[in-house]
Amino acid sequence: MNIIDLHCDVLLRMHKAKGEISFTDSSELDVTYNKLKQGEVHIQAFAIFISPSMKSDQKFQAALDQIHYFYTEVIGRNPNMKALKTWDDFDQLQEGQIGAFLTLEGVDCIGNDMQKLSILRELGVLSIGLTWNNANLAADGVGEERGAGLTSFGKEIVGFCNENKILTDVSHLSEKAFWDVMDVAHFPIASHSNSKTLCDHRRNLTDEQATQLFKKNGLIHVVYNPPFVVGKGPASISDLITHIDHFCSLGGVDRLGLGSDFDGISEKIIGLEDASMHPALINELLKTYSEDEVKGFAYRNFLNNHPGKLVSRLPEEEVLS
Repeated sequence: MNIIDLHCDVLLRMHKAKGEISFTDSSELDVTYNKLKQGEVHIQAFAIFISPSMKSDQKFQAALDQIHYFYTEVIGRNPNMKALKTWDDFDQLQEGQIGAFLTLEGVDCIGNDMQKLSILRELGVLSIGLTWNNANLAADGVGEERGAGLTSFGKEIVGFCNENKILTDVSHLSEKAFWDVMDVAHFPIASHSNSKTLCDHRRNLTDEQATQLFKKNGLIHVVYNPPFVVGKGPASISDLITHIDHFCSLGGVDRLGLGSDFDGISEKIIGLEDASMHPALINELLKTYSEDEVKGFAYRNFLNNHPGKLVSRLPEEEVLS
């Protein structure tokens, strides 16, 4: 069964190693070409993440360096990997190809320069998270104590996303910023978050947040990080599935997907330690859900609800606003 995974941090790992890790088969990476193939991953999102501690004048170059590794090491050295730069590209994948696309996890790297954001879009970024856990010029993240919402600049970025059919990722936002995004975003998504009702972690979503995402045609992609699944202690695949169960109980059966966070997490779900192990999750899901529902979670919900598909269903006045 094809898998679409909305979040991994391979590019960060490669940047730290100065490119001296083979994406094809490195044992140091959770996500490699070989592991994607073994795990039946059809499309993988690759996050660009810049540490908040990096000097401001170095951040944009670091983002460009990660994009360089994406095109030279992920795509360039693996002929069956195909870069997806537009939503139409998702429908053009051939048998045996694995699609890959770029996402931005926090807009710190652009400072207050929208031209830099335009450059990243031209290079293929299709999803933008306004913050990581920290605050920046766009909004507060979940780790910022004051918990403020979107700034005027943040709203400008969301407008840019709307205009360019880019996903606005809410996974790391403060709750106030989340609700501000819900007011203005056409294409919201939580790329790697779980249910706060089941696991009271600041990175997870309340039932009210999840329900509003579903109402806005947004998706939630569950994350495999044990602290977001069970809090403390080991987590099983069954524990992860309880988050899918809960979101389905809120009406999200057609709005759920997968967002592993591989290569960005230090703890792993037992039996789901890297990208090659996705079939174990699928097999466990098939014990409870129909094949059609599991195909939805695995890939179909995302393909049916990405901005390229949604824009054709939005009222004209909303598309132009």
